[in-house]
Amino acid sequence: MTKKRALTTLTKQERVYARLRERILDGSNGPGYRLVIDSLAVEFNVSALPVREAIRRLEAEGLVTYRPNAGATVAPIDPVVLEEEMTLLAVLEGFATASAAPDITGEDLNRMTALNDEMVTTVEALDALGFRRLNQEFHGVVYDRCPNPSLVTVVRELDDRLALHRRTVFVYIPFRGKDAIREHEELIALLRQHAPAEAIEAAARAHKLNNVTSFRAWKAANDDRSASEEI
Repeated sequence: MTKKRALTTLTKQERVYARLRERILDGSNGPGYRLVIDSLAVEFNVSALPVREAIRRLEAEGLVTYRPNAGATVAPIDPVVLEEEMTLLAVLEGFATASAAPDITGEDLNRMTALNDEMVTTVEALDALGFRRLNQEFHGVVYDRCPNPSLVTVVRELDDRLALHRRTVFVYIPFRGKDAIREHEELIALLRQHAPAEAIEAAARAHKLNNVTSFRAWKAANDDRSASEEI
């Protein structure tokens, strides 16, 4: 079923929600972008009610903020929350990867290797969005084998929220592409070797925590620069 055909089977609220969510996550509607209910209702040819319901769902996911008398806007970047969520994702993804390890097949590992090889091309081309897409597919292979669907749902939702911030903040952080590829290779090797769950969990967790380290370094450098400019 094509994406277009699939959308026709959704309710009005689901259709508006899906379109708005896609725009937020692909960066079309960045942080601070105002979501005007009446304008969106006209655009999607629906009443205001489905738009309000869609915005409530996006607000519950942390993608939208709503303030009385100001309306709804795409959630702004909060550096503290961003670091907290990156750290949480590292912990959860480490556990999810270790849980999935026994069910990951040789074919899965070959797929992960192929995706990692494709990432090399995106790094050379400085294609950050292409790199992220391949990275999502890489980790998606693992998620598909995780025996805990509730955990996978939380991890995917958290990763989606972080995707919104990466497009606006991470462009200023030194690109971790080459390091991430090397870390992927190490994780694949551990999975092929049927390494102990503790080793796999630690490697997957460290892989994500390195993003936190990069963010902290970027934030510290920018805080120092701002302070020197005020002197």
